[in-house]
Amino acid sequence: MTIVSRTEDLEILLAVVDTGGFSAAARLLDIQVARVSRAVTRLESELGATLLNRTTRRVELTEEGQSFVATIRDGLQLLASAEENLRVQHRRPAGRLRVDAATPFLLHQLVPLVPAFRAAYPEIRLELIANEQIIDLIERRTDLAIRIGTLEDSNLHARLLGRSPLHLVASPAYLEQAGTPLHIADLEQHTLIGFADAAHLNILPFRQPQPFQPQIASSSGEAIRQLALAGQGIALLSNFMVRQDIAHGHLVSVLGEALQSPNPREPVQAVYYRSGAVSPRIAAFLEFLGGRLQL
Repeated sequence: MTIVSRTEDLEILLAVVDTGGFSAAARLLDIQVARVSRAVTRLESELGATLLNRTTRRVELTEEGQSFVATIRDGLQLLASAEENLRVQHRRPAGRLRVDAATPFLLHQLVPLVPAFRAAYPEIRLELIANEQIIDLIERRTDLAIRIGTLEDSNLHARLLGRSPLHLVASPAYLEQAGTPLHIADLEQHTLIGFADAAHLNILPFRQPQPFQPQIASSSGEAIRQLALAGQGIALLSNFMVRQDIAHGHLVSVLGEALQSPNPREPVQAVYYRSGAVSPRIAAFLEFLGGRLQL
């Protein structure tokens, strides 16, 4: 049987579907809109079917398009995996590897490992993408994401990288001015720094978990760390981002004996989509991380 659909055209079609439009797909792929339009038109002509309904605001899959896209997505994934596995038999893993993680994890854990990783796998083009929110890996064309905390039900594969305990931390200057809390109840007299629009992260993991309303809030864990370093209050942060601060005396851990471990914010997991064998690039990255993360 002859296959008339070109792989490049299929990838462009998926980009249109995932981004919701021709212009957005062109930006994602860094190509001209006209090229996107030609690819979709060529597919529809070769297949003798309308795949997309176009409106002035967005495009939507037809019934035939939905069935076609569901099949080709897995097919392209398998094709890419097969090609890469074949190449790996002759040389080391190669190609783009896009990794998504929250800014603190990128800065404190992944960035320091980049030189050694590039030395070990020079043919992998590593892209580190910072996101404070959970993203759709397929839509963002992301190979792997690092997620902190308990995962909700997901069709993604997950690998536990380790656990990072939590610390209540404040700067020595803040504690000198406001006093050091010796009991849980003492926190009522202190300024607490927490996350904006993320109530599940503003829960003190005591024997009886205690939600709190932060007096200062940010959507960025790194910003919260910087606020604590600047003496603005007490913050609840993961060991992987404040370990060095505590070791060097820039932050002080308080009420450590009252914090319960394990707790839902401790797991650090790598998640990735796959329909067949794990990509050699992903496998190489996960193997490299093993034993090197300082959680």
